[in-house]
Amino acid sequence: MFPERRMRRMRRRIVQPLLRETELRKTDLIMPVFVDESISEPFPIASMPGQSRYPVDGVADYCERLWNAGIRAVILFGIPAAKDSVATEAYAAEGVVQRAVRSIKERLAEMVVVTDVCACEYTDHGHCGIVGETSEGPDLLNDPSLDLMAQIAVSHAESGADIVAPSCMLDGMVRAIRQALDAAGYQDVLIMSYSSKFASALYGPFRDAADSGFSFGDRTTYQINPGNAREAVMESELDAAEGADILMVKPAGVYLDILAAVTEFGLPVAAYQVSGEYAMIKAAAERGWLNERAVALETLTAIKRAGADLIITYFAEDAARWLDEEH
Repeated sequence: MFPERRMRRMRRRIVQPLLRETELRKTDLIMPVFVDESISEPFPIASMPGQSRYPVDGVADYCERLWNAGIRAVILFGIPAAKDSVATEAYAAEGVVQRAVRSIKERLAEMVVVTDVCACEYTDHGHCGIVGETSEGPDLLNDPSLDLMAQIAVSHAESGADIVAPSCMLDGMVRAIRQALDAAGYQDVLIMSYSSKFASALYGPFRDAADSGFSFGDRTTYQINPGNAREAVMESELDAAEGADILMVKPAGVYLDILAAVTEFGLPVAAYQVSGEYAMIKAAAERGWLNERAVALETLTAIKRAGADLIITYFAEDAARWLDEEH
């Protein structure tokens, strides 16, 4: 077909903006926010340069800054002052996330507040629910943990959360939460399920940020082996059938094949660009090996190109500024 079909003529600089297939927008982005009940000033996270934990009394100020930058949604992770074996503080009416949600919604009624529904930050063992003895030793117990997740989700909804996001990868978690929310009168609260969540080595900095490391074993009995694509897609299919409103793939950048496959179910799909993905870009940029802005925007665009409707990313605030500068 050469020279009739010359692809380069569509890459003339003057026409490039007209022909761009995937456009990253600020409204695609969700900013993770860590709220620490035990601090009174922002506390920098060493393994995630540029990120901090925020005190309950200061989280609304930070979210207002995000709002002014054009970020319209946050996802909250709580670090409680006290932990126990059954995550009591995770559903306490005056818990760290519950207080943070109320504070944000009082200040910014239009900010979409998503809450992470899990127990790992609240348990002294660091696992994502109730632990007990199994045939292979101590491990996360599935069905007893479902009641805990339902309690947590309802407590978040009572505080004003718009979306609850169960991240524990329990069988039946979406149905249990949906039934509990509906029974409590919160039919309009959405469920964004961490439906295809891998047992990834890229979560390390997050465990520093959220103080959610585990004291024994690992999470491979409930999170997905990185080599298992069919299993990962089936997990999202099951959560869709249970009533999830939004599906999620986590991590994002190294699982774009899974992300693309999950879009086939027809529901909105979120992708979580996790702490390790963020930290790698930051570390390389600090050494002068990569251009942080260019690489961050490229990776976010690739995630959207693969099918993500929403992107949870620690670059959200920076990306909003960069997108403004481009326009």
